[in-house]
Amino acid sequence: MRILLSAIYPYAFLLLYLIIPFDNYIRALPNILLIILLVTFPFIIKKSDFKKIKILPIAIFTLLFAYLCFNSLVAGRWTEDFNIIKKVLIALGLAILYIPVTDFDSTWGRAAKIKMAIILSSLAAIAFSVYNFVLITDATGSFALGNSPQVVESLLIDRLYLGLLSTFSILISFQSIKKDFHPNNNYHLANIFINLLFIVLIASKIAGISLFILLLIRQFYGQRKAWKMIIAGIAIVAIGGLVFLMKSESPNPLDPDKNPKTSLALIENTRTYELRAVVWECVANIISEEGFTWTGDGFEATENKLLSCYDSQITEPIKRFNFLNQKYNTHNQFLDFYLSAGFIALLLFVVFIVVSFITVRKQFVPTAMLAILIMYSFLENVFHRQIGAYYIGFIVIIIITSALTVENKNINRT
Repeated sequence: MRILLSAIYPYAFLLLYLIIPFDNYIRALPNILLIILLVTFPFIIKKSDFKKIKILPIAIFTLLFAYLCFNSLVAGRWTEDFNIIKKVLIALGLAILYIPVTDFDSTWGRAAKIKMAIILSSLAAIAFSVYNFVLITDATGSFALGNSPQVVESLLIDRLYLGLLSTFSILISFQSIKKDFHPNNNYHLANIFINLLFIVLIASKIAGISLFILLLIRQFYGQRKAWKMIIAGIAIVAIGGLVFLMKSESPNPLDPDKNPKTSLALIENTRTYELRAVVWECVANIISEEGFTWTGDGFEATENKLLSCYDSQITEPIKRFNFLNQKYNTHNQFLDFYLSAGFIALLLFVVFIVVSFITVRKQFVPTAMLAILIMYSFLENVFHRQIGAYYIGFIVIIIITSALTVENKNINRT
């Protein structure tokens, strides 16, 4: 029985990550798969498997979860905070549930099945979204891309998370391409092209920026690091100079006294920028009024304070109604932890990222995953959505498997 369960278990993980984007259509199946994994776990786990999670990043992430529970219980707000704490548990739980899996492939490396699931999931989400777009275009008789309502309505999941999934898929395929000829190289190149094209078509800015930053990070790995670092530095300076030039109406932007600067229209005119500008202004007001906090006020209390701020600060009726109706959160995981659970939670989250980077810094993929986590955490409350918890769990799994690679190399050297 144990052999049979051990053979089935990895494919349950594969199926779980394959169907995550379709959660709205098959909501019960991910929960059923999680239950199957939980029930099967005790029968296939070995004592030696627990050594895989005896790494400092997992200890800190576990401490973060434990602190959130303790802080919420002591403050008497467990019922209000449980919905968010549960998602932190999902991310941690998925990492623990993955430790009996020992799948390794020469092309995919460690965590081969879950990486394959991410690529297949991304392609399935793209196919579904394109199919919806064709149907909507045919029904409306008009064609529009980018930020158009047609694109928004056709997407399988929120553009932000669809862009995140495509970024994962591109990163995995990029790392899986072999220097020498390999028949799978063509498939990975095709996958990269499809996901890149899709990111452009849906105008996912955060995904595009993430890929650019990952490209810069990649220059610090491999051979000829000095040249790559110079190229990365030039690219950063060039992008910074371009933004500086675009911020000014003047043909001579170096003289700010002669011509007033205006905001970058390309950014300011986007709905996401306006949304976050309003939200972060309210967050700044709350922090200014309440001052420093060690333990926070709870996730639900933070949401209520934001709603109160929207009601008093937004003068335009339709805009105010939209913000109140949508109940927009802080759109920043760092700020959310600080306001809701205090400086201690924020510190633990930051320490988890820093220690994880120190642990896997010599490997590109896990370092890139941490960069993605940071970028998306600056723009989204990743633990407020179950899909976010699943994908943070994927990042933690990559950190664990990468740390094992580092540990094995150290053992072999000794």
